[in-house]
Amino acid sequence: MPTGESRVRARQSEGSLEISDSKALLIATRLLASEVRWRSWWHLWSTVAVLSGIMVLLCSELPWLVRLPFSIVAGLTMIRFFVLFHDHQHHAILSNSKVADLVMLAFGLVTLNPPSVWKRSHDHHHVNNSKSFGPNVGSYPLLTVDAYERASARQQIGYSIARHPLTIAMGYVTVFFFGMCVRPLAANPQRHFDAALAIACHVGLLLWLAFDEIDDLWLAALIPFMVSSAVGAYLFFAQHNFPGVRLRTGRDWDYTFAALHSSSYIRMGKVMRWFTGNIGYHHVHHLNSRIPFYSLPEAMASIEALQSPTTTSLHPRDIAACLRLKLWDPVADELVPWQYERDRPKHESRTAA
Repeated sequence: MPTGESRVRARQSEGSLEISDSKALLIATRLLASEVRWRSWWHLWSTVAVLSGIMVLLCSELPWLVRLPFSIVAGLTMIRFFVLFHDHQHHAILSNSKVADLVMLAFGLVTLNPPSVWKRSHDHHHVNNSKSFGPNVGSYPLLTVDAYERASARQQIGYSIARHPLTIAMGYVTVFFFGMCVRPLAANPQRHFDAALAIACHVGLLLWLAFDEIDDLWLAALIPFMVSSAVGAYLFFAQHNFPGVRLRTGRDWDYTFAALHSSSYIRMGKVMRWFTGNIGYHHVHHLNSRIPFYSLPEAMASIEALQSPTTTSLHPRDIAACLRLKLWDPVADELVPWQYERDRPKHESRTAA
């Protein structure tokens, strides 16, 4: 069977594909948006096995200092499981499998990712990626410098809290418990009844672990959930809030442009690529969400137009550079920090607006 790369190259050699053209680029990605079923099952069951093995160890009688590093590894492995859940919701892997549906439903409920909420918000995010300013369903809010200046004090505080590093670091509570469960359930209990199930399943797990040993609660649940939620919340932030991001909104918005220039490539080593399920290839994923996560590197290597993305990394310097970005300035055509808003001449962005 030819690889995705050979399929793309075959089409290119026939002269029927011009990768520089947006439509042709989307066609090229469709050639790679085909699941290899056995690979999908292997990634699912191997991840289940790794996570289950770590959880058994975490609930053992070993000293807590020995178990603590594995608690962090469990949190990172949950991120990988989340990417599998994410791809399944996109119908990129294991579609039409009742077994996979049950496994992913159980994972979503236990980890505070009710499928009805996640799919609605994430599908909206994909078709509206960086399309407008202000509150964004399934994404972090973004205001222009002038819009922030015109906002009320209450709105400015709310916006500042939403993009604050502590809010991201406390994603377990802020993003997943309240954002993915409590708020949607309160807004529409009938549509998001599974959010109530998620809260019940998650709290039930915590109570069950706390019933025997408090160490089990911390090491097998709270620490892993805090690690996975914080890293996951940051990854999603850095995928669309990074130095060099380019935005086109309103009538100028274009799906392909948003995928290539409003979505980052997060450079990682092999170990972190495994834990994060190649989610760092986010510009490729946004171009075609039906490409399985294990084929994203192949897609980038196969198509020249995908090989020059704006790049960031998990180096502390790059993390700090992303987190300090707060507002969009239309004059500079870039994301800027709070200090920039205070220092710039007041008339500049108003003139641009």
